Amino acid sequence: MSSYQVRDAEERDLEKLLGLYGELAEGDFSRMPADVEVSRVVLARIISDQRRHLCVAENGNEVVGSAELIVIEGLTHGAMRWAVIENVIVSGEIRGSGAGTALLEHLLNLARASGCYKVQLHSGKQRADAHRLYRRLGFRPVAEGFKLYFDDTRSNLDNEVPERP
Repeated sequence: MSSYQVRDAEERDLEKLLGLYGELAEGDFSRMPADVEVSRVVLARIISDQRRHLCVAENGNEVVGSAELIVIEGLTHGAMRWAVIENVIVSGEIRGSGAGTALLEHLLNLARASGCYKVQLHSGKQRADAHRLYRRLGFRPVAEGFKLYFDDTRSNLDNEVPERP
């Protein structure tokens, strides 16, 4: 098992991030990243936002994975913060080698240090290997997630599972 280093994403990581997000889209054109120039502007905004922690996992000098932690202020639970983890992706060539674990452990430590009382994430129902990783790290399936797209080019039926009788 290789050793992975996790660090904050930087502007120099843009092309590798776009490649990883292309993998995450799993061929769905509507989920593909924006072009490089638009993405460069958005990445700069993400990096400058103190509530967002976009991180990359490196093996040597090669970026092999990414995930983002977003810290949210709340009025419930004694006004404690909570966080969401989004866009978890490890290059398909090395999945299962520890990069995802390194990324998520890093983000969980950032959430604790930020005073969050919980972290939640959503994952496509088809991602069984990722779900095993999340469970191993202590995540539990405790809710049913819903989403609604406001763009007609996207499906409101992603990973639809028939209603139970």
